[in-house]
Amino acid sequence: MPGIHHVTAIAGDPLKNLSFYTRDLGLRLVKKTVNFDDPSTYHFYYGDETGSPGTILTFFPWTNAAAGRRGVGETRQTAFRVPLRSIGYWTERFIEKGIHHQTLEKRFGQSVLSFTDQDGMALALVGIADAENEPGWSNGDIPSEHAIRGLQGVTLLLDSAQKTAAILTDVFGFHELAREGSVIRFAAAGDVKGSVVDIHEAAGVLRGHQGRGSVHHIAFRAADDLQQAQMTEKLIRTHGRRPTEQKDRKYFRSIYFREPGGVLFEIATDIPGFAVDEPVEALGRDLELPNFLEPRRKEIEGVLPVLEKAAS
Repeated sequence: MPGIHHVTAIAGDPLKNLSFYTRDLGLRLVKKTVNFDDPSTYHFYYGDETGSPGTILTFFPWTNAAAGRRGVGETRQTAFRVPLRSIGYWTERFIEKGIHHQTLEKRFGQSVLSFTDQDGMALALVGIADAENEPGWSNGDIPSEHAIRGLQGVTLLLDSAQKTAAILTDVFGFHELAREGSVIRFAAAGDVKGSVVDIHEAAGVLRGHQGRGSVHHIAFRAADDLQQAQMTEKLIRTHGRRPTEQKDRKYFRSIYFREPGGVLFEIATDIPGFAVDEPVEALGRDLELPNFLEPRRKEIEGVLPVLEKAAS
C-alpha cells in the first residue's frame, strides 16, 4: 500500500519532547532506542498502539541543537488526522495546555488546525470525516473518540514541483489530486494514513536549513525488500537518483536519497515492525538497542539523559 511510512524530525530537550507527544498529543511511545549512527542520542518513535506504518513520527532529540530555519528544500509542515468532529476538542485542549496554535482554516475543503511544539516544529491536525471509525490509541487522558489516528501527510516547500512530482507518482504510487493556489496535492490510493503530500512551490524563497524543530527526513512505504529494490532501481534508471545501500534499522530496512528539491527521502519496509524485540503491550518501556550496540549498553546508558516515567 503506497503512502508515508514515518516522518523523522529533530528536537531539543528529550524530556520535553517525550512529554509533549505522549501526554499533550496522546501518542504512544512505541520504541525507545538510540540513533544508530550517533548512539549518544535517543531515537523516540511515536505512533498508534503497534506503531503501524503511516502513524509514526520519530525524533532525534539533540539537546544543544540550534534552531532550524524554514525555507525551500525543507518540509514545511507535518499533519496528523483526527475525526472531523474532534477539531473543537483539540482547539480547547491547545488553549488549556497553552500550546501555540493558529486559527482554524480550510485547505482543499478540509478543516486544518495548525500548531507548533516546544521546538517550533510546524504541525497540524486535519479533520477527516468518519476517521472515528479508524483505530486510535488512547493514553487514558485524551478520550479515544478524539485520539489522533495517524499521519495525514506532509507539505514540502520547493522551488519547483515537477521532478519531485515525477518521483511521487512514478516510484511511490501517488497521483495528483488537486491544486489550490501555489500548492499541488498528491495522494496515495484510498483515504488512508500518511496518504497526502502537498508541494508548495515557492521559487525565490531562501533555502531552509535543518535544526531543532525541523524535519530530518520523510520515509515512504515499501511492503518488503523486493518492492524496495524495484523502487530503488527505478530511482536510478528513470530519475537519476543515487540511493544509499540498504541499511538495517532493526524495525524496518531502509535506503535514502535526496529528491530533486533537496529533501531527504527514505524508503522503509513495512517489515518486520516494532514488536520484533518486545511484546506489543510493553512497547516503548525499555531502552532497546540493535545487536551491534549491545556490547556498549552500559556506556550508552551512562551518557543518555535520564527520562522521567511518561505515558506509553
